[in-house]
Amino acid sequence: MIKIFKYLFVISTFSIFAFSNAIADPKKVGFIYIGPPGDHGWTYMHDVGRIHAERMLGDSISTTYIEGVPENADAVRAIRKLAASGHDLIFTTSFNYMDQTLEVAKEFPNVKFEHATGYKRADNVSTYSARFYEGRTIIGHIAGKMSKTNTVGYIASFPIPEVIRGINAFYLAASKVNPDIKIKIIWVFTWYDPGKEADAANTLINQGADIIVQHTDTFAPCQAAEKAGVMAFGQASNQEEFCPNAHLTAIEDIWGPYYAERAKAVVEGTWTSQDTWDGMAEGMVVMSPYNSKLMPADLIQEAINMEIAIKDGTLHPFAGPIYNQAGELVVPEGQNADDGMLAGMSFYVQGIDGEIPQ
Repeated sequence: MIKIFKYLFVISTFSIFAFSNAIADPKKVGFIYIGPPGDHGWTYMHDVGRIHAERMLGDSISTTYIEGVPENADAVRAIRKLAASGHDLIFTTSFNYMDQTLEVAKEFPNVKFEHATGYKRADNVSTYSARFYEGRTIIGHIAGKMSKTNTVGYIASFPIPEVIRGINAFYLAASKVNPDIKIKIIWVFTWYDPGKEADAANTLINQGADIIVQHTDTFAPCQAAEKAGVMAFGQASNQEEFCPNAHLTAIEDIWGPYYAERAKAVVEGTWTSQDTWDGMAEGMVVMSPYNSKLMPADLIQEAINMEIAIKDGTLHPFAGPIYNQAGELVVPEGQNADDGMLAGMSFYVQGIDGEIPQ
């Protein structure tokens, strides 16, 4: 009996020791944010994803984030700080962290890095993004149907392929249902600046825009639209609570499952460098509820049908024929733009006025 008790005690002690070690030694996962989680847009949704990963993986991980990190040498210092403090996995969540991520990754080959929306990889650097342009096809369709002035205002952040791709997807869909539609674009050269975003929205409204679209990170443009009595689309998350009388819908970025999956791979020792570009079919892009107070029922159904078609592949946002501003055929009829063209898109499609800033 004594021997059995001793045996059970050894087993119990070992189990407690192993369990304690599992809790005491979680994998450290860090995040670099361009703005604050309180933007209720881009950074907010990355933080929602971080929290989801924590909930899914429990005590096997612990997470940290640094917010408001500029896309310059400060990013190198912030990323290096996380790497040097024992983080096993680091997510850098803005396009222009790309070279900085690679720089730090070379210094810390045993740390795993994940860079959002970029294209440069290494043995310890993965890339990931979402096909936001699928959602911009849907909001383009809605805007084309709903604009009474035939003028849409578009607030753009930086002239990178992701933003240009979104402008083109939006315009192509809008012009298919409304050949008279015009798109006015203001480049604000910031991701997060509520005052500057609101000023851009007001300028566009004064130029006749009755719908505001944005590729910046706060709800300030939507609030400016509501104040002016025009309509708007939210950005990255459902922003209806901030502008209920203007908000038509929003393109939501769903990062949580990806963050949980990649952190789990580090915990299990199965992480490898890869590129991920998922969309509506995989659940990385979803549409916020359509505002039935502003949108007619038949248009809501059209939007839902477009979602279904995008998911099953019967609707491609960049189906030919597509011409660039110079009138050159870039996607022939019967073909779709391939991922190479989409990933590096640096031209406006025919019908958009203005030039892309250099």
